[in-house]
Amino acid sequence: MPRVCDFTGRWTQSGNMRSHSMRSTKRTFKINLIEKKVKLEDGSLLKVRVSSKIYKKLKGFI
Repeated sequence: MPRVCDFTGRWTQSGNMRSHSMRSTKRTFKINLIEKKVKLEDGSLLKVRVSSKIYKKLKGFI
């Protein structure tokens, strides 16, 4: 299962690591995901993967 936020759609990004001499090697920036259970209107529970940035903003709603 890919590391994707269910609310925003953000995923793992790629970039470069830079040494002191400015050599570059590839690296990945992994998103910080939190698995939470959300109660739907019909009373059932749904497990969602939310980035920690969005979780802080929606803390009262999730």
